[in-house]
Amino acid sequence: MSDNAVSVLERLSQRADQAEVFGIDSESTAVSFEASKLKSFDVSQTGGLAARAMHEGRLGFAAAGGAGSEDQLIDNVIESARHGDAIDLRFPGTSPAGGVEVYDPRLATLPADRLIEIGQEVIEIIRSADDQALVSMDLERQVRRTVVLNSSGARADEEKSTLSVSMRVEKVQSDDVLMVFRYFSTARWNEDYREVAESLAESLRRARRQATLRSGRMPVLFSPSGAVVLGLPLMMGLDGKDVYRGISPLAGRVGERLFDDKLTLSDDPTLPGRPGSGDYDDEAVPRRRSSLIERGELRGFLYDLKTAAQAGVEPTGSGERGLFSPPSPSFSNLVLDPGTTPLKDIIAGLDEALLVESPLGLGQGNVISGAFSNSLSLGFKIERGEVVGRVKDVAIAGNVYEDLQHIAALSQETEWVYGGMSLPYVLLPSLNVVTKA
Repeated sequence: MSDNAVSVLERLSQRADQAEVFGIDSESTAVSFEASKLKSFDVSQTGGLAARAMHEGRLGFAAAGGAGSEDQLIDNVIESARHGDAIDLRFPGTSPAGGVEVYDPRLATLPADRLIEIGQEVIEIIRSADDQALVSMDLERQVRRTVVLNSSGARADEEKSTLSVSMRVEKVQSDDVLMVFRYFSTARWNEDYREVAESLAESLRRARRQATLRSGRMPVLFSPSGAVVLGLPLMMGLDGKDVYRGISPLAGRVGERLFDDKLTLSDDPTLPGRPGSGDYDDEAVPRRRSSLIERGELRGFLYDLKTAAQAGVEPTGSGERGLFSPPSPSFSNLVLDPGTTPLKDIIAGLDEALLVESPLGLGQGNVISGAFSNSLSLGFKIERGEVVGRVKDVAIAGNVYEDLQHIAALSQETEWVYGGMSLPYVLLPSLNVVTKA
């Protein structure tokens, strides 16, 4: 891969004002379970080269998978540039990086047999809470090697090992459907998947009891997985591309205090052992921690090279891409700083509230405006300081730019959810809750 990338860069540089080549080679082992039984396992390998060029003031992009023709790739990127965006973009030069740990040989060599054992172990933990639970699961061990070269002299090589485990339980009884999800991922071998499975099992135990909840405004406590409802609109608003296009409600408001002072949010790709971390982004820009919101004050946005050039700012090392798609601003590890209150004390202080654990249909509605409106696949009633039972047919609605101006509490405890978000429990003092009559 590396030799081919060097060859394409040398030849493309002769025909373009600036050139960049991105190479990727990945191999993975995947195992799946369905209804608590082993369904399949698969070994796959993919790779290829992508190239960008600045030619006569315009940016072009093309890609080729496998052993595609170098000549055709070069011709395609030059032709793309003739019709590409006019932009004053400069590929970065060489820069030192910090040596973030994202490769673990113990993880990289994990065999299919061990993945199957992990799956069986997870199923055993979950079924200890409900021996009738039918568990579906996808496990994948991947090693990904990338190289980015450009005509400015930059070269960024990375080798990353990852393990991901997606767990799902669905129970259907008459007209009652219960769905519980968990997701675990790491770039460094550990057995924390057990804790994630125990968390799912605890949700199943809680769901045995049922409770009723009234409609109306009330305190709502979001678990880390439930808090993604609040995080998604914020992530869209903090995307430099949407800011440049003028569709983010946060555009032009850096330096303003827009949220509760309990809210501190950052994107941190320097954390060791996380799948979203690394020394460089996919454009050879050194990665760094980006402060986005500090004690309620908007501090900045995430930019790749293109959106930074368009906006007239410095890139934040946030350019990520697949083989067949050009880079775009992307979050690596979204970190919401925890609070000072233990979760048990937050719950103990609530007389009547809703605990949101799993939303349905993320991204519904006019999300870029900050609005959210979601039914819940799993939620619980809190009454007189205790979680008393599962509530069915419940939906919540609000707007993060209004509701996050008042945060009652953030828990001391945090969890990694959906692979790349470290979130505490978030208590909002008053949110609209709708239940089925």
